[in-house]
Amino acid sequence: MTQHNITMPFWLDPQPVFFPPTHLAMIEPDGLLAVGGDLTPEWLLHAYSKGIFPWFNPEEPILWWTPNPRSVLFLDDVKLRKSLKKRLRQLLKNPGFSVKFDCNFKEVMSQCAQMPRHGQDGTWISNAMIKAYEKLHQAGHAHSVEVYLDDQLIGGLYGVAIGKMFYGESMFAKQTDASKIALIVLANQLKEWGFRAIDTQVETAHLNSLGAQCISRLAFEGLIAQQTAKPFPAKKWHLDSQWHQKLLG
Repeated sequence: MTQHNITMPFWLDPQPVFFPPTHLAMIEPDGLLAVGGDLTPEWLLHAYSKGIFPWFNPEEPILWWTPNPRSVLFLDDVKLRKSLKKRLRQLLKNPGFSVKFDCNFKEVMSQCAQMPRHGQDGTWISNAMIKAYEKLHQAGHAHSVEVYLDDQLIGGLYGVAIGKMFYGESMFAKQTDASKIALIVLANQLKEWGFRAIDTQVETAHLNSLGAQCISRLAFEGLIAQQTAKPFPAKKWHLDSQWHQKLLG
């Protein structure tokens, strides 16, 4: 299906919960589909189920995106490089090191919001976004991965799960490799649970170094249709206590 050269995004009312066909998304800026709607759990879950996500500055109306191509990390393709494996083995010798799921979701989002990012002034993770994703977290659909060292949160990430599809949203690191460790541990656990991929949204060198690749929007939508149809309970996640043995052998 070819992409139409639409010059304006679609405008949405708060109700009903509805998105136009994704092939009508703009080419420039890449993937901008619609403006408006709301950040309720109903809107967010409907958006993610179609491969659409919100991304906008605090002073802007809600902007909804579906880039083409799409960055995806297939779990079979995750690269655990020797340097990262060595770093992880070193950390595991420290009794103050741990990785946890869903123990401090709001703080992970807050830390992601505070991280300076190349080429970006400010953050899209506003208080309204944090409140919206907290509701998804309470409903068992939004999850955090947290990396701790001596009781300090040094890295992590958060995202949304529907069925057996995980949509990564943002990550942060206060120490070298902390966000990479969060992603690698998450990928290993998701694979154990029968997930197939993590949506990484937009291509970056950081994600590519871990094995992410770009696929067409059409292929991505086929992937999420398959994975979201696979049942998986919406509840608080717990990391397997033996994760390090399964990951490092």
